[in-house]
Parts: sequence; structure tokens; C-alpha cells
Amino acid sequence: MATVTFDQATRIYPGGDRPAVDKLNIDIADGEFLVLVGPSGCGKSTSLRMLAGLEDVNDGAIRIGDRDVTHLPPKDRDIAMVFQNYALYPHMTVADNMGFALKIAGVNKAEIRQRVEEAAKILDLTEYLSRKPKALSGGQRQRVAMGRAIVREPQVFLMDEPLSNLDAKLRVQTRTQIASLQRRLGTTTVYVTHDQVEAMTMGDRVAVLKDGLLQQVDSPRNMYDRPANLFVAGFIGSPAMNLVEVPITDGGVTFGNSVVPVNREALKAASDSGDKTVTVGVRPEHFEIADGEAKSVSKDAPAGVAVTVNVVEELGADGYVYGSAEVAGSQVDIVVRVGGRSVPLKGDVLHVVPRGGETHVFSTSTGERLSD
Repeated sequence: MATVTFDQATRIYPGGDRPAVDKLNIDIADGEFLVLVGPSGCGKSTSLRMLAGLEDVNDGAIRIGDRDVTHLPPKDRDIAMVFQNYALYPHMTVADNMGFALKIAGVNKAEIRQRVEEAAKILDLTEYLSRKPKALSGGQRQRVAMGRAIVREPQVFLMDEPLSNLDAKLRVQTRTQIASLQRRLGTTTVYVTHDQVEAMTMGDRVAVLKDGLLQQVDSPRNMYDRPANLFVAGFIGSPAMNLVEVPITDGGVTFGNSVVPVNREALKAASDSGDKTVTVGVRPEHFEIADGEAKSVSKDAPAGVAVTVNVVEELGADGYVYGSAEVAGSQVDIVVRVGGRSVPLKGDVLHVVPRGGETHVFSTSTGERLSD
């Protein structure tokens, strides 16, 4: 096992107008499961390939343990990679696929057989060792690809969107298996995905990238509770956080007909930078339906924001209301989670209030977080 360090690691493709990965700094602990996540083109796969030695590092350094591997070939880095498309040899059996890298490395047959059988037992593949890949399901093929990585007993596992070819149900099942397997083996793992639900459910920590720049690296819980900027706030969470631009007022900001308290120093910093507005974020699950006791800034109107229901997703235990509302003179889309037994109808109007302490405030100009 080993730590992994990206130290100002930069990748610039020939002819590119900007770095694909720009001065990436991440320290990954021994045995940690780190997930790189972001939209297409953000640099997550490039970062993984730089670590694997499949992409050049134009500036900065990459270290595995105490070794600087920045310019080492892939074969000398002691890593094992699981690809999106499985990359299995169709003419070989499962056992031969899993043991092929060991065979090339000159490991004796008895040890290869022992390692393959141990990995097959861990992955529940024992009965399939004599089969060829075409006789396996997608999930089984992915487990074979993982088995091929496990038998090598590397210092670091690298996984590049390994679940994207699986159907939804199998993807949920397999991500649980991968996470539990990694914790059992204790091998440092760097995992790339575009699916933020995968990232939040699998990783010890999550690193969010955008346009080659690291936006935030933190535990899933901290990233959910305290997104560092507007991009992370809108990317992490499903459905996404509601983000609404509102004017700055004395003592806070007005969200519909309710006041959202904001740190005075943060508001002053926003005002000093020339901002006339801030962006308030509220997750769908952090709204409450307003009642007579909710605080309103106007005696002539109900508290909160009036949301006209356009679409309702009923999920059994709860539901999501997709509606529109007028906030600060503009029409905005609002998503609200409601109880599964009290789902409103299309055309209904709900008055919703952000739950105390569950709002997020960001600078409109810089996108940086302002609230505590």
C-alpha cells in the first residue's frame, strides 16, 4: 500500500488553448478511496492517466509513496488499472485473463493459480474460471477485470468509470461490491466517474474538478454540507441545489417573503467587492411548507416563496415538486422535496421557507461561499 501525491501536476495537450489539468494538488492517504468527479472534459480521466503513466506530466510532479514516478513508464509504477470497457482477451478463459499479467511477469504457475483462485473467491467468480468473456454478463466481466487487478497486488488501484457500461440496477449493486472490496483489501484507490451519486456513496473523499481545476476535495458529508463554491453546490446533490440570485439587504438577504440571515462580515465583503446581489442556495430537502408561524417580512403576504407546481415526481417514500416562482422580480425554477403521502397536484401553489441553518450563500461575482 502507498500514499499518492499530485504536486502542481499539469497536463497541456499540443495545440490546446488551456491546460487539460492545471496545477493539481491532492494528497491521498494510504488505503484511501478517492473519487475524482466532474462533467465531461473536466480533466478527471486525464489526471488518472497521468498517475498511470499514460499521459505526460508537463509540469509539477506525481509521487507514489516516497517515489517520484512523474517520468517512470507505467510498468514501473506498481499500479493496476480497471478500464471502462473491461479490456478482456476474448480467446482466453476467465482464469487466464486474471492471471495473464502475472504470467508476463514470470510468476510461476502454482502461485498464479493460487492468486487467481483467491481473487475469484473474493469476487464470487470461482464457478466461472473456465468460461470465456462472451459467456459472462456485463457485471461478471467487470468483476473479472477487477480480479485481474487484484491478483497483481499493486500499491494503487486506478478505476476509470468502470460501471458506465452497466444497467442502473447492476450499477448500484456493483458499486457497493467495489466499495466493500476496497475496504477489505485496504489498497489505495483512485476512482473516476461523472456520476456524483457514485462519488458520494463510494469515496472516503471526493475531488471535484471543472475545466482542469480542482474545485474542492473533502469528505462526501462535508461537501454536501459546505460546498466551497457555486459550481460544487450545483453539481453535488440529486436533484441539484436550488440557486437563486437575490439582492443584499440589511442583516441578511430576502428570499421571497422570508429573511435569510447571513454573516455580516461576509455580506460586507460582498458589498465591498461591488456585488449588489448574492446567490442563495437551498437543497430540495431543506425547504419546509410555510405555516402561520413562519416569519414574514410582509404582513400582507404569506411567508416564504410561492411555488406553482409544474411537475411532480412520486417516488413512494417521498416526492419531488418541480415548480416556478417569482424571486427578486425574476421567474426561477424551484425543486422541493415533499412527503410521499402529501404530494400536491399540478397547478397547486405551495409556500415554502428555507429551513433555518440549511441555506448556503455565495458571492455572485466570484462564486465563492460566503455563509458559515
